[in-house]
Amino acid sequence: MVQLAKLFVQHGVAVTVALVEPPVKSLDFSAVVARAAASNPSVTFHVLPPPPPPPASTADSSSSDIIIVKMFQFLAAMNASLRDFLVSRMPSVDALVLDMFCADALDVAAELELPAYTFFPSGAGDLAVFLNMPGTRASMKTSFKELGDAVLSFPGAPPLKASDLPPDCSSDSERCKAFLRMFERMPEANGILVNTFESLETCAVRALREGLCLSDRATPPVYCIGPLVSGGGAEKEHECLRWLDAQPDNSVVFLSFGSMGTFPKKQLEQIAIGLEKSGQRFLWVVRTPPGDDHKFGEPLPEPDLEELLPDGFLERTKERGLVVKSWAPQVDVLHHRATGAFVTHCGWNSTLEGITAGQPLLCWPLYAEQRLNKVFIVEEMKLGVEMRGYNEELVTEEEVETKVRWVMESDDGNKLRQRVAAAKHAGAEALKDGGSSHTAFVHFLEDVDSSVHS
Repeated sequence: MVQLAKLFVQHGVAVTVALVEPPVKSLDFSAVVARAAASNPSVTFHVLPPPPPPPASTADSSSSDIIIVKMFQFLAAMNASLRDFLVSRMPSVDALVLDMFCADALDVAAELELPAYTFFPSGAGDLAVFLNMPGTRASMKTSFKELGDAVLSFPGAPPLKASDLPPDCSSDSERCKAFLRMFERMPEANGILVNTFESLETCAVRALREGLCLSDRATPPVYCIGPLVSGGGAEKEHECLRWLDAQPDNSVVFLSFGSMGTFPKKQLEQIAIGLEKSGQRFLWVVRTPPGDDHKFGEPLPEPDLEELLPDGFLERTKERGLVVKSWAPQVDVLHHRATGAFVTHCGWNSTLEGITAGQPLLCWPLYAEQRLNKVFIVEEMKLGVEMRGYNEELVTEEEVETKVRWVMESDDGNKLRQRVAAAKHAGAEALKDGGSSHTAFVHFLEDVDSSVHS
């Protein structure tokens, strides 16, 4: 949302980001808001007052299913605060841009007769599939989950397995129903802003624009305005950046699996052995595996690398490898001249950060829509390869060694690198004046203006 807000500012449009504080109080929230405000003085940040607490429930609120359902209920309950805030700012509010999880706020926009747009921070391929899912599920006699590895066909997407769909919306649980309702409401918006660029996802964009992803209603305008990614620039130079400075160009494999990506000790050991046997330089971010008593959403303690990794691994590989605890400045690492490949969980932010840095992707999806992203990255964009075994019990040391060697040493790995370099260039061109994403954002602003004055 901050990257999108900065785009409005670049086009001379005043923007306010209205924020929802999580119901579980966190010191991190206030710190993040303060940093964002300090770094973006042209953007106004406003934290909405919370709704009254819901009635006490006897349900086990520690399960992720209950947490997701309560999240949607909490966001819907924020409508009153949002309405009050917007009314207090009238008539200076021209339009509302909603995070995709805030679909119920479309009711506020309708009540106040404001044009409302959805910001979809993932890719056009995901959007094409998600818009299609509620109608497809309604026509089926079973859930997507029950189909297992059956191959499905969605407009704008290559053939994919039912098991590639996000678990969050594949069964008939209350959690999944909440996600399908969100996808069903998204087309009610005046338009959808997508964090991608046209040449990266031509098939999906075409299907969306031709209305092939919705059978029962018109698809609103889709504006591809990306790639919107963080500019990096770690406040304090991280130790790993100094380590990278001492490595040859394009020689280091970077392994990082997002803010929630963790592995059990057994899998960490396989990765370590594979990296050691590959003979390649590596920079690896390791997070602590969650214990049985870990509650969803709670921060994890710092990892004990000596306990988690094979005996002597850190000592044996210290000349060509660095293991970092919990976090690294990913954008800065990806853009460093020494980095030569990216082992990623295929979250969309990480995917775009890798592509815009020109890094070939070794795809190891873990959760949410990441398996779906993997399909598009490997089959459609052809900017990555799959780490086989991610959907089974283990990615073996042999697979880690083979894929790391392949991407760093083989002719096919070099061809992949060339394709990513071309995509990096295309993404940069899309954002320039006259580029596809710049033009799409200008059209979006013109459409907003037309809605306001109609």
